[in-house]
Amino acid sequence: MKHAAGTLLFIARFAILGLAMAFVVGLFWPGSGERLRARFGLTESVHAPAASQPRVGNGPVSYADAVAAAAPSVVNIYANKIVTEQAVRMYDNPVLQQLFGGQPTTYQHREQTLGSGVIVNAQGYVLTNNHVIAHAADIQVLLYDGRIAQARLVGADEESDLAVLKIDASNPPVIPIASEDPRPGDVVLAIGNPLGLNQTVTMGIVSAIGRQLNSSSAEDFIQTDAAINLGNSGGALVNAEGQLVGINTLLIGKAAGAEGIGFAIPVTTAKKVLDQIIATGHVVRGWLGADYAFVPVAANSGLPAAARGALVTNVYPGSPAALAGIKPRDILLRIGSEDILDPASLRRSEAALKPGSKVEISGLRNGSPFHAEATVAQRPAMGTNALSGD
Repeated sequence: MKHAAGTLLFIARFAILGLAMAFVVGLFWPGSGERLRARFGLTESVHAPAASQPRVGNGPVSYADAVAAAAPSVVNIYANKIVTEQAVRMYDNPVLQQLFGGQPTTYQHREQTLGSGVIVNAQGYVLTNNHVIAHAADIQVLLYDGRIAQARLVGADEESDLAVLKIDASNPPVIPIASEDPRPGDVVLAIGNPLGLNQTVTMGIVSAIGRQLNSSSAEDFIQTDAAINLGNSGGALVNAEGQLVGINTLLIGKAAGAEGIGFAIPVTTAKKVLDQIIATGHVVRGWLGADYAFVPVAANSGLPAAARGALVTNVYPGSPAALAGIKPRDILLRIGSEDILDPASLRRSEAALKPGSKVEISGLRNGSPFHAEATVAQRPAMGTNALSGD
């Protein structure tokens, strides 16, 4: 009995000593118990609360860094135009006024158009919208740092609604340009001079890409719900890193029953126009001289609403398409080495062709394959451009 009591006392002493050592280790080396249990495979799976788990695709709390990278390159444009209007000059003699009413005349007055632009290289070239500076007698640019520069029009492209200006300013801030096209759902920021308020930033997402705003044009647009107001035209649409993805050009307002629908010219298109205008002063596009529509499919065929290819709806007399024997109702499937997906892809491929070059065209006529060779012409001017944001 005495031996058993001694054994219990011995065990109790070591238990108390072990607890004391565990307390000291836990006090000075917290977490060592969990590491030991993990080492010997004694851990239990513990799930963190759902609220503490990071969400995929978390965006930044602030876009101030993106704005700081892009905003210095966005400029305000003031285009002064001399406008001539019809008027009636009244006669001084009351009798002549009563007999003839007045004498038709014209008068001129100065109007100023507000817009935005983006400095795209260190030589001082500025991209803006054609409708901002069209018919301007004098163009002034206000830089981010307060400098005012006189701008010279290098060239304009009515079809894409782009214009290139040149300013003489030392060390102009150049906007970084995105290397990848934006995707629907990407966050974008519109920076510009809405309503003359200077350097305003609005945020939205890319709503869609590849939008066609003119059935006869080869250009496509980025649709965004970032607020674009009068004066934003020609300003920058940038991504969340402050890189240029588009040139803001057009809004559809509440008068049309729209809310949050704006459009920007993709930077890939803007760069091509910029390079051509700097090199030659204008933009050259290929032209076959035909109008196209989607290929119709019977409702009971089980196929998509529009099949691959483009349906020829009209061929202009004397055009390359007419000389090549292309006819209305032909379905075009391939141009050169590229498959035709739809009318928009055909117009882009056609515009990229060099005038004077020959191109092979293949398709279906009354269900049978056919091939033709056309000599590409230069696309004629479109005339009055319907695109205008200001």
